[in-house]
Amino acid sequence: MRLRFLGSTSEAGACPSLYETDRGTIVVQGMELVDADARADLRHVLNGETAVEVPKELLVEIARRVLA
Repeated sequence: MRLRFLGSTSEAGACPSLYETDRGTIVVQGMELVDADARADLRHVLNGETAVEVPKELLVEIARRVLA
């Protein structure tokens, strides 16, 4: 799989960031959600899955660029 950087809200271009794959999926890079109460609210987390937190603004900005 290959990734294409879509964007970030970080000044340094680090996380959080979004990438598009050559398989037509999106990869999210961010800080792992470690808050126990928040993790307890997740549903159906399978082995090998995790959750990351990204600002809503990142998703809105990338959606504008990708869907424009």
